[in-house]
Amino acid sequence: MASRRQIREAVVQFLYCADLEGGADPTALREPFWEFVTEADRRSLHLATFRTIHHLAHGRDGRLLEFHTRLPAAAAHLAACPQAEGLGRELARTAEREAAWSAAFMVLERLPRDDDHASVADTFGTALDGLFLIDRELAASRQRFLEGIEDFPTLRGPLEAVAASLRRLQRISDRLRMVEDPAKFPEQADLAKLRESTASLRSLRQQADALVDALLCHKPAIDAVLAAVVENFAPERIDPVDRAVLRLGTYELLHTTTPAKVVINEAIELARCFGTTDSHRFVNGVLDRIAKQAAQ
Repeated sequence: MASRRQIREAVVQFLYCADLEGGADPTALREPFWEFVTEADRRSLHLATFRTIHHLAHGRDGRLLEFHTRLPAAAAHLAACPQAEGLGRELARTAEREAAWSAAFMVLERLPRDDDHASVADTFGTALDGLFLIDRELAASRQRFLEGIEDFPTLRGPLEAVAASLRRLQRISDRLRMVEDPAKFPEQADLAKLRESTASLRSLRQQADALVDALLCHKPAIDAVLAAVVENFAPERIDPVDRAVLRLGTYELLHTTTPAKVVINEAIELARCFGTTDSHRFVNGVLDRIAKQAAQ
């Protein structure tokens, strides 16, 4: 799960980017903000997902070759049975989607994995989504064909070989469903890293967004408190990073149960991380006064 530090760093970055003084609408900013902030983490997650898929797909080429070897005979049996015309079309669609799966997998294999360019995460994410979509459609097509065989008892024997190949290919798709949404398969120990990374990204966004929303609800009151402590206070006169850290710290001092010492120490560290040389001293002094007033 996301740590307190990660959550607060994200909140400060968001408040800074939004600027909240006639800047971008915070709601409209959220999607591009999270795409930017989580780019490195998403890239790592996508690469880990691809490595897992690559491992699971080992041996697929042999199964696919077996399917294509058995396909002509199965197609001939279906063509000789006019009543099974629809089943023949389904088998042809399945073969086309098997080829599409291979093409989508090849796209992923050819994507650069060592490039730090910001577009890598989005490129990999799009390619993975494409493969998962094709795989879902392919699995449905296989299932329709396998179920359709049951309507033609006389064809079960002649079609058993190609059906067996499709069932073998489907086992790979069954594993891909787990990779696509690892949280639904907690019993799969080999997917633990993917589950943890996915959950951490989701947790970070949910908790940071919730904290930002709560802060924005109290923003006028927070600024009034700051104005009473900072001489000649005006938001636009304060460094945007210091302003974001002070607003977050003031909110937590006044509206949460987090001990004042913890809030102030965290705010100082945020100011050191994102602010100027003197930011941490300024933030410490302001929040210390607010904490003392709140304790009276």
